[in-house]
Amino acid sequence: MDALIVIFITGLIGLFAGLQKKPSTSLIISLVGLTAAAIIQAFNGQYNSIFGKYQSLSFDENQINFSLLCIVMTMLILIAGFNQVRKDTKDSAEIMSLFLFSLCGALCLIGFQDLSMFFLGLEILSIPLYVLAGANQNNKNSIEASIKYFFTGSFMTCFLIMGIAFVYGATGKFDLVGIQEIIAAGQYSKPMLIIGVFFIVAALLFKVGAVPFHFWAPDVYQGSPDYVTAFMASVVKVAMLYTFYKFLSTIFIDLSSYWSGLIYISIVLSLFIGYLAAIGQTFYKRLIAYSSITHTAFALFSLLAIDNESVNDLFIFTIGYGFSVIALVTVSMATENDKDEISYLKGISRKYPIIGVVFIFALLSLTGIPPFTGFFGKSLLFYNAFSEFPLLVLFGIISTAIGGYFYLNMIFTSYSPEPNPEQVVKLDSLHYLVLSVCGISILSGWLFML
Repeated sequence: MDALIVIFITGLIGLFAGLQKKPSTSLIISLVGLTAAAIIQAFNGQYNSIFGKYQSLSFDENQINFSLLCIVMTMLILIAGFNQVRKDTKDSAEIMSLFLFSLCGALCLIGFQDLSMFFLGLEILSIPLYVLAGANQNNKNSIEASIKYFFTGSFMTCFLIMGIAFVYGATGKFDLVGIQEIIAAGQYSKPMLIIGVFFIVAALLFKVGAVPFHFWAPDVYQGSPDYVTAFMASVVKVAMLYTFYKFLSTIFIDLSSYWSGLIYISIVLSLFIGYLAAIGQTFYKRLIAYSSITHTAFALFSLLAIDNESVNDLFIFTIGYGFSVIALVTVSMATENDKDEISYLKGISRKYPIIGVVFIFALLSLTGIPPFTGFFGKSLLFYNAFSEFPLLVLFGIISTAIGGYFYLNMIFTSYSPEPNPEQVVKLDSLHYLVLSVCGISILSGWLFML
């Protein structure tokens, strides 16, 4: 709770600091606040807090790990996107504050203990994103992305509210422990509860971008500014995946016979629709969006094979995925690839070795090649699911092979002997820092499993 308040206050201070029209000051304030929040969160529960008795939010060891991951990734995105924010808009301080407010929502989703806090967290996360998606007022695609995300997100919020209402009506409880106890005791209205679960699962599938509720992702990822795409594909994805896991592994675990089939079908469809749609794509961020759909399917393996290790497997997977996506989008920001074309990156790895190294690390990690973190995360999820769902694991392996095709093709493009003559690269010290951190995380993030 303390870390969340620090982030929120930092966002407010950043808004007032924006009156000075000094973006660097706003960036420093944001990074200092996030660093303080990370330190406080790391020591959560080891000191007496005045908010210690607050029951709607609490963080155990796993929740602390996921929230720290979100904070660190937000810091990297602010650093990597700083120059592009200044270029796209005069309201850079407001943009950075919106990121912090959205991060507050992510922490609420990770630590919520009742349905009211869950709904508040989801809206606090989402509303700033509707604005951020349209942050580049000079780009009509950005405005279009904002409108599409707002309308589709609002529509799915209706499903969520209906789901929460049905669950409350069936159990008479808002707190997670109370709901779980009522379900375990069988003292609930079965039809009403099952309908509520389906509505909530549908809303969560939309938020993580899984089939059949994935339709918004390609357009929104492509139209949004690069730094917003990076935030959606990493911080938002991590927070929502853990929220999904928390719902189905604790609250609705005794109802798995009802929702497991839906998750199974969504995983199978996402495994192939994401990667097959990515084949032949010429737009960089659109390809990242389709890749994100399939990687959501890999993450959802943890929901079908729930045990004491599955949350740790999900954590390792999100480390590999999140830092890989941030690295890939940072490359796009450094190249000022306004047309978002993959061909724009031809030969870039030959000219800029650090881009070449991190680009390879990120793509091989997403493919699932050892010794990168993505390999270990994906392997752990497959291994845990194999005993009960061997066919699903086989589908996952086939999907991985399909993804390897265009990931390797992107590597070959970046090492093309004939560079794109229109290519302009502005690789500054901030980009070097972010790419270095991402490269180290991709290479060694799996050590958290030890």
